[in-house]
Amino acid sequence: MPRSDAQRNYARILAVAEREVAEHGADASLEQIARTAEVGSATVRRHFPSRRALLDAVFRERVDALDGRALELADADDPRAALLDWLTALTEYAASARGMAAALIQDEAPDRDHVCVRLTDAGEPLLRRAIEAGAVAAGVTSADLVAVVTGIVLATEHGRDPAGEALRLLGLAVRGISPS
Repeated sequence: MPRSDAQRNYARILAVAEREVAEHGADASLEQIARTAEVGSATVRRHFPSRRALLDAVFRERVDALDGRALELADADDPRAALLDWLTALTEYAASARGMAAALIQDEAPDRDHVCVRLTDAGEPLLRRAIEAGAVAAGVTSADLVAVVTGIVLATEHGRDPAGEALRLLGLAVRGISPS
């Protein structure tokens, strides 16, 4: 059990990191986060040994919500519609949360709690059902779909209407992946 001061530091660092990432994106300064949280940079690194660990913590609640949405859709009558509903939710979340698309980029050896791994795992049952129903080609993977959404969100994040443009491009991609 972490000491109470360590727990307070973690919570304060995370709260500051959420604000800084929302304002500056995934490249938010770790030193600025430490200064604003009134802790040393070593304390930030002790709690979050990498930028990836910090981003995963910042977006944990959003990822939890997407995991929950995938579970809600798992037994839907229309597997294609369920998968598209979840991909739309993923795109909307990623496009509305500055820095989340960068967190979705999979590095070489991500751990099980990595944002990208968690979302790939969450989408897998939905994709498998859509493939079994013949709504999606057999060679498509859940990692492919998360990568498509990541690319779309990265390509649109600096536009006037990032979420709207991302959803429009998702629609184009879906027509290629799963024509109705």
